[in-house]
Amino acid sequence: MEIYVVQRGDTVRSIANRFGVSYQRILSDNGLSASDTLVVGQALLILFPDEVYTVRPGDTLSSIARNFGTTTGELRRNNPELILNPTIYPGQQLTISFTEEKRRTLSVSGYAYPNINRTTLRQTLPYLSRLTVFGYGFTAEGNLISVNDLPLIEAALAENVSPFMLLSSITEDGNFSGERASLLFRNTELQNRVIAAVIATMQRKGYQGLDIDFEYIPPEDSEGFLRFLENATNQLHAAGYPTHVDLAPKTYADQPGLLYEAHDYGAIGAIVDTVLLMTYEWGYAYGPPLAVAPLNRVREVVEYAVTEIPRNKILMGIPNYGYDWTLPYEKGDRAANIGVQYAVRLAARYGAEIQFDGPSASPFFYYRDEAGRRHVVWFEDIRSIAAKYDLIDEFGLLGSGYWTIMRPFRQNWAFLGATYNIRKGRPTIG
Repeated sequence: MEIYVVQRGDTVRSIANRFGVSYQRILSDNGLSASDTLVVGQALLILFPDEVYTVRPGDTLSSIARNFGTTTGELRRNNPELILNPTIYPGQQLTISFTEEKRRTLSVSGYAYPNINRTTLRQTLPYLSRLTVFGYGFTAEGNLISVNDLPLIEAALAENVSPFMLLSSITEDGNFSGERASLLFRNTELQNRVIAAVIATMQRKGYQGLDIDFEYIPPEDSEGFLRFLENATNQLHAAGYPTHVDLAPKTYADQPGLLYEAHDYGAIGAIVDTVLLMTYEWGYAYGPPLAVAPLNRVREVVEYAVTEIPRNKILMGIPNYGYDWTLPYEKGDRAANIGVQYAVRLAARYGAEIQFDGPSASPFFYYRDEAGRRHVVWFEDIRSIAAKYDLIDEFGLLGSGYWTIMRPFRQNWAFLGATYNIRKGRPTIG
């Protein structure tokens, strides 16, 4: 495996010739089309197939997998064209393995809204362990505010991906309510009605775990939040379901701020089965231009988290997006949220050169739009992703969690498939 940074004059064919790999493989592994223009400073993932098999008459994916001691899922991850079109034909060449040795088995979680593009979903599911559908709220009476989640649940189960239900304080009008959350934390009877409704929904729809996502909890509700987590976890465990909590990115125990104070890492980690560190949004829509998930800041969160929570319970958050700020930035300005593959195409459109910041391990570039306004874009690429997985492995974490999988990020999934065994199947309790 190589990460190659595009130089002036490079083409995909010249890079393919340099590394002795397929032109089509580079396009596929990096989410490129033949018409895409390479950008100076753009990072490309170069994978080197090790064992390649030529399909013979009568072969099926299952028979090939058996013959090579692998799985059909692994074959599809190694040959992503099979994900959308699993039909094979004589003479077709399939990558059985890569020269890169698998590091270990990893849990990979992805969050999605019900309106996700179905092609994007299908192309992503083979690389996930769990899919969390965003998300359910509840009424003051204890009824659930439902979402159209069945298509995503069915798609996940078909790929042996564990579907997780998400419960938050989202209201009937689609907004988050601290008042609604406080009501839940302070009323055990309401909790029990909500938990009963959650379990009934999980059993009816096929969910396999619960993601609990409450943010910006007032300090006076901190203890009530913990008691709710205990109550929910005890009842869900009795019904055979694990619980998971999303945590603000803290770097020390008594970190001030509404986002952090009620998220007691040690206490929460002792109650639930797994957690997600929300290690993103340093650069955010209403803030000044920054890397979204600067590695140096992410490291600080992980270093603290492992002192409070068992490492095998921790998923490290990874953003699948970037931001485009108009300059000069003024307080109150809003940056545009963009996809990472779109970011590269944006750089190509305006003739920008992509740069890479060492401390944050994040790519960025500047450009001027048609109106002459200057912009800066911070996003993710294979370099930033590889650095984040190095950190996950350094600390021996359970795995990663993507916010969100709503947009394609092909080189990320190609990297994962070549580098790790993806944990599949129903998650365990405890």
